[in-house]
Amino acid sequence: MIIYKTRAQAELIRESCKIVNDAIAEAAKMLKPGITTMQLDRRIEEYIRDCGALPSFKGYNGYPYASCISVNDAVVHGFPNEEVLKEGDVVSVDVGAFKNNFHGDSAYTFILGNTADEKVARLVRTTKESLYLGIEKAVAGNRIGDISHAIQQHTERLFGYGVVRELVGHGLGNNLHEDPQVPNYGKRGSGTILKEGLVIAIEPMINLGRKDVTTASDGWTILTRDGKPSAHFEHTVFVQKEKADILSSFDTIEKAEKENSFLFSDYV
Repeated sequence: MIIYKTRAQAELIRESCKIVNDAIAEAAKMLKPGITTMQLDRRIEEYIRDCGALPSFKGYNGYPYASCISVNDAVVHGFPNEEVLKEGDVVSVDVGAFKNNFHGDSAYTFILGNTADEKVARLVRTTKESLYLGIEKAVAGNRIGDISHAIQQHTERLFGYGVVRELVGHGLGNNLHEDPQVPNYGKRGSGTILKEGLVIAIEPMINLGRKDVTTASDGWTILTRDGKPSAHFEHTVFVQKEKADILSSFDTIEKAEKENSFLFSDYV
């Protein structure tokens, strides 16, 4: 069942999304070779709670951390751990926050280092581009498949990347995951009709190699089957008549990324 939101409710979701994005920005400020993803997770949780919110992911279906931090061949749902990050690592940070009875959800992928492998930089740039191409289709009167097709067309058909099938975007509101599902692949004109008031998280998960994935022994971390890197970006959007209202924002994240000399940002 799809639960449509009022403008007032969308603004509460925007507030939760701001906490999420600023928490990711806090992680971006810390990112450098030698730091651990567990250190990032602790800072993210601290920031969310300081804002009077709760980390949406912690305890969700038993998930034990405040964030999902996925490195290199980890697509999503990566467990924070004590392994140190190194130059060249691809680091996806996915965060949710719950405040005023509404969740916010967003994700961003970083490349650690002053330089980056050209193929990896192009993957990250293309994945980010595909997110905004999908958002362009998130207007009333279109269908879910229009979003899905735009993402798949840009990533898989133009660049030959693997579009993950097993994980999708989703509705968002009082619950972290609501209807409808938002795949990153599909046909134009197919799926649920988009109506004003729909809030969805659009989140392309794109692999440098094949689309196939597997689950790690922790039962959560999703890995590329061929061991090649993956990228992940996510925005929460409010469907409107002519143009989607993006409730999350990468502004503070991109600022932190560009100011951190340990992060590669030339692809932005």
